Amino acid sequence: MAIRRLVLDVLKPIRGTSIVDLAEKISVLKGVDGVNISVTDMDVETMGLMIVIEGSDLNFEEIKKTLEEEGCAIHSIDEVVSGSKIVEGKK
Repeated sequence: MAIRRLVLDVLKPIRGTSIVDLAEKISVLKGVDGVNISVTDMDVETMGLMIVIEGSDLNFEEIKKTLEEEGCAIHSIDEVVSGSKIVEGKK
């Protein structure tokens, strides 16, 4: 089954790619329909991000590679949705 949504907790260096550019780089990947990046925390050298990616058939390895090329590290995968329908979990 295809992955339709990923929610990632990501650490990104302050210097380098902006979150606008990062969103654009993710959004052009095959199968990606939309990207939402929120800053969750920030210190002198890094920022914590929550990245929500939705699409018809997300390729986790391509997304991970794109993030790593920009100096990001995935802390955790907080949500994965797969199947023909997006099912909303409890909040």
